[in-house]
Amino acid sequence: MKFIYRFGSHRADGSARMRDILGGKGANLAEMTNIGLPVPPGFTIATTVCRYYLRHQQMPKGLKSEVEQGIRFIEKVVGRGFGDEERPLLVSVRSGAKVSMPGMMDTVLNLGLNEKTVQGLARLSNERFALDSYRRFIQMYAGVVLGAKEAEFEKILKEEREGCGAKSDAELDAATLRRVVSRYLTKAQELTGQEFPQDPWVQLWGAIEAVFESWNTPRAVEYRRLRNIPDTMGTAVNIQAMVFGNLGEDSATGVAFTRNPGTGENRVEGEYLNNAQGEDIVAGIRTPKPLEQLSQEQPGVYKKLLAYFRRLEHHYRDMQDLEFTIEEGRLWILQCRTGERTPRAAVRIACEMAQERLISQKEAVLRIEPKSVAALLHPQIAPDAKYTVLAKGIAASPGAACGRIVLSAARVVELKRQDEKAKIILVRHETSADDVAGMARADGFLTAAGGTTSHAAVVARGMGKPCVVGCADLRIDYDTRKVFIGSKQFSEGDVITINGSEGEVIEGEVKMVAPELSREFLTILSWADRFRRLGVRANADTPEDAAQARSFGAEGIGLCRTEHMFFAPDRIGVMQEMIMAEDEAGRRRALEKLLPMQRDDFYKIFRVMDGFPVTIRTLDPPLHEFLPKSQDETEKMARRLGVSMDYVKAVVERLREDNPMLGFRGCRLGIIHPEITEMQARAIFEAACQAEQDGVRVHPEVMIPLVSDVAEFRLQRAVVERVAEEVFARRGVRVDYLVGTMIEVPRAAILAREIAREADFFSFGTNDLTQMTFGFSRDDADRFLGRYEELGILKQNPFDTLDRAGVGFLVSLGKRLGRQGKRGLKLGICGEHGGDPDSVHFCHEIGLDYVSCSTYRVPGARLAAAHAALQERTRSAGGGKR
Repeated sequence: MKFIYRFGSHRADGSARMRDILGGKGANLAEMTNIGLPVPPGFTIATTVCRYYLRHQQMPKGLKSEVEQGIRFIEKVVGRGFGDEERPLLVSVRSGAKVSMPGMMDTVLNLGLNEKTVQGLARLSNERFALDSYRRFIQMYAGVVLGAKEAEFEKILKEEREGCGAKSDAELDAATLRRVVSRYLTKAQELTGQEFPQDPWVQLWGAIEAVFESWNTPRAVEYRRLRNIPDTMGTAVNIQAMVFGNLGEDSATGVAFTRNPGTGENRVEGEYLNNAQGEDIVAGIRTPKPLEQLSQEQPGVYKKLLAYFRRLEHHYRDMQDLEFTIEEGRLWILQCRTGERTPRAAVRIACEMAQERLISQKEAVLRIEPKSVAALLHPQIAPDAKYTVLAKGIAASPGAACGRIVLSAARVVELKRQDEKAKIILVRHETSADDVAGMARADGFLTAAGGTTSHAAVVARGMGKPCVVGCADLRIDYDTRKVFIGSKQFSEGDVITINGSEGEVIEGEVKMVAPELSREFLTILSWADRFRRLGVRANADTPEDAAQARSFGAEGIGLCRTEHMFFAPDRIGVMQEMIMAEDEAGRRRALEKLLPMQRDDFYKIFRVMDGFPVTIRTLDPPLHEFLPKSQDETEKMARRLGVSMDYVKAVVERLREDNPMLGFRGCRLGIIHPEITEMQARAIFEAACQAEQDGVRVHPEVMIPLVSDVAEFRLQRAVVERVAEEVFARRGVRVDYLVGTMIEVPRAAILAREIAREADFFSFGTNDLTQMTFGFSRDDADRFLGRYEELGILKQNPFDTLDRAGVGFLVSLGKRLGRQGKRGLKLGICGEHGGDPDSVHFCHEIGLDYVSCSTYRVPGARLAAAHAALQERTRSAGGGKR
């Protein structure tokens, strides 16, 4: 088995197609070599070695000799020797998984330095540079390989800066750095209990093992979990000749994107630092310069850099994220990868690249992750909002968020466990890979340090969250939990707002508005609609929701929950009057008051959805949900209805249920009190007739909830049809309508053939179907579902992503039996799973007609449906070739 693959000096053993073996970084280093870019020579240890090492806790036989051959290859290309005291070769050791995991795993730079080689390096360059490189290596190696706390070394560096009055590390002279190195070596031995290794080969093998071990660090495991990256891939190790950006002011290190990663604008965006190494810019310790400034300092290098950027973007046909080093005026490209970008930027880049004919319209659609679409619909600060800007930083990821200040990732996780709806802004001096769990749960990030390529910025764009970095007027006292923003002091828990589009930090909560969809996004969605087969409807209960759904491209309403109309302040009293009635006559009097309210709502919804179907579910929740919970509410209701407190309490007690999920609700209400179904049916058909007379094309669909037996459905359908005929006869107008049912009880899925003979359509209510199949309460399951995912009992929360094995089986069964009972039976899904991309794929695969989801998930569902269709075609085409 081949363990290493060489690259550099215009030759490479691998290519971009070998990501499984070389990892993303190694594959791209090989590819850049093949297309003629200046890449420092090196070699990649294959991912297979990592997997072997993690299984056996030892290196495979034969690796040692291949690594030695790889080092000899680098020595030959650069003309230096590994461990040579006169002309020392230094190398970097970096991770590189198949899927990019920025900052999650470990890196060691300047490896090969010791007490003797540092002197040789000084003679080749200068003493200050050599000592600076050595102190960096000791700190990084001690932290990554030996497990020492790097903060202990930072304390020493800070003391030395303060002692000589230096503002930055670059101002430390050789004498100071010599003292820093001596103190570092002593501190490393003190922290680790062993002498710092002086043998470069011992250093190398230690670093290789550390990179393999970093695959399973908590931060890397959490990152993979959040991104659904398999734990079995392992990482490659890239060993590469060092080139130095810290040799003086004509040297530099930088990071750049071939297009703006925040907006998608077709313009190079980047930053660089003179006299620095790569970790300086990524860590956000120093404030970098904008890349455009390089055109004045080194115009020739800048021109070459732009030419390489263009070549790489056209070669890879995507926006690239690059790292480069300038060593005494000579340009080197150290890394390229597909760049992380905000969802808004992703849309613009995909759309414009398709229009530039770099990619096809199908590729453009497939490049937009449906899960990321929600970020495009995140609130922005309202144009008329009045607010006070406390400070400004760098706009790192667009959108706005407001929430409580929280100063640690661990605290974010803790607070979100207590209240998933809590709004939180993670405020840090700078973030690191260890913060990823908290960052995933926070609503936005604010940091004092860093630029647009810092850790916080990159992660925010990847997660689609607002972020402001490099806020010089932000100071954090972690000991007292106080935050100073501009001239004001805040405590942890106080509320602020961040505007990631403008880089603003704002006092308190600010009025927000939903953003408008961009022209590019609407174009992508129009392409997606051409490719998808599944229809996409919205769950909408008000005319306003319906209008918003139409603006997002919904092709109808798949679920209108009529009970939501009864909770309005001017209606809840009438609903309570109906519930409190002593007999049917009393209930009918109250229902007569509710009739015009419901009729008006339905009329407005029909007008908004002109020409599209509207599925209206009859009353579903148990009646006790409309009754007061507190003593104060009970007193108010008794006064309003003119009844005694004792009477109200007696009714509340009579309607109280031990398990409302399984109680007196859904079609059971309409069967025991058919006057409720009568009123709702009358409101639907009177509104439909009026809308039809006003020139609106109406397609009402009446949905009976919680059916478990065909007899239940038959009884309710009879009520609906009787009322419909009465209304049509009285109005002299007839409209086409359907009567169907919600399949949300396992028994209904099992008896779907019989039910389908009586029903015009099925809509799978997967929220309740999931609860009943698992026996989990949606309201209480969060107490244990997180732990279930950690233990591997469940791969994901079944209320977020449809459980294919259990709930999905029932949906498939209901679909198959339903169409056996009635050919052409219309089938949809209206639980929240209708907006989850994985669940949408499932609905496409089993042949449902449509999905219905909450309004703001409609665009994502349209994209997901297109992805499902396109990926199915790709699989079919592949199958044909085989």
